[in-house]
Amino acid sequence: MKRAERLHALSEMLRRSGSRGCSAERLAREFAVSVRTVKRDLAALERSGAPIGSRPGPGGGYGMALGATLPPVSLSPSQAVALMAAVSAASDAPYADLAAAGVRKIVDVLDPRTRARADALADRVWVDAHPAPSRAVRSALEEAMADQRVVRIRYTSGEGAETTRDVEPVLFAFTSGRWYLVGWCRLRDAMRWFTVSRIERASVTSTPCAGHTVLEVGEPPATAAPVHGSRS
Repeated sequence: MKRAERLHALSEMLRRSGSRGCSAERLAREFAVSVRTVKRDLAALERSGAPIGSRPGPGGGYGMALGATLPPVSLSPSQAVALMAAVSAASDAPYADLAAAGVRKIVDVLDPRTRARADALADRVWVDAHPAPSRAVRSALEEAMADQRVVRIRYTSGEGAETTRDVEPVLFAFTSGRWYLVGWCRLRDAMRWFTVSRIERASVTSTPCAGHTVLEVGEPPATAAPVHGSRS
């Protein structure tokens, strides 16, 4: 692990530990470095403005000072490019536009040297993105999912049959190279999977969803998981 990445991981570990704190020895074991190196890293974080505090004696250790906030997130060039690549490769994903805007905000606040290195590395990562559904359709589906309101869709099945349906959105799912809207179809009175690319039109209604849950869809396969941004 490079030092910039270790400093970021170290600050995150201290933040998660809260008032309990972590000893220098534990931090050294966690990052496979010497205690001396850990103390140098802690000093570097303090100089950068991180609110590092310490408690001496048994049960003491290093942590974030109570009531303090962390300085702005700092990414390594590789981490910044990883975010750019992930968003670019998933241009057809739900909320992809918002994700791209979020990544731009993060990159814009990087220090000039890191940003320059990230830009240079980004030139070495090419993405042939999937074609995205229309912006109007995507916006309606995203809004209906976030607000849990019924969405009215014009849908063409794999056999070419066109229907208009009112759907209670339950989840978005990506499998076999396609995005699906999974929801309770009021026309069929059952849970259905709709290929997003086959939804020709979509409009959000004022009708709230009845409360169908992800559990009604079933258990995801072992290779699938919700897209939480972190694992603890």
